[in-house]
Amino acid sequence: IAYDTQYAMVDRADDLKIGIKTSAITFGRFDLVAIAVCYAVMLGLLAWVGQQREMGMAFYGGLAAAAAIALYHMKLIRQRDPQQCFRAFLHNTWLGAAVFGGIALDYLLRSKGLFQ
Repeated sequence: IAYDTQYAMVDRADDLKIGIKTSAITFGRFDLVAIAVCYAVMLGLLAWVGQQREMGMAFYGGLAAAAAIALYHMKLIRQRDPQQCFRAFLHNTWLGAAVFGGIALDYLLRSKGLFQ
């Protein structure tokens, strides 16, 4: 939802003109709060799953990197400038890459017997 809302913020003015109900329009002036909450819930759920799966520090390092990227996105979109919102939208691939990298590195280290 955070990802989609960042994209919806790009076209908000046009969407209002033609009557499309996007997440950015639905959240209204609380769009930034909604995005922050979505990022926090996503990271929290991933941390919980990591705890259940007994993931190691590499996984949590990936989550920390993803959290830093989410904060960067919040900085980009804070003024609701469409160009910066689009920049954050495009940059979301790095957030996913950080999570994936943490998972992959954790499994690699475990498979080599470096961490149990």
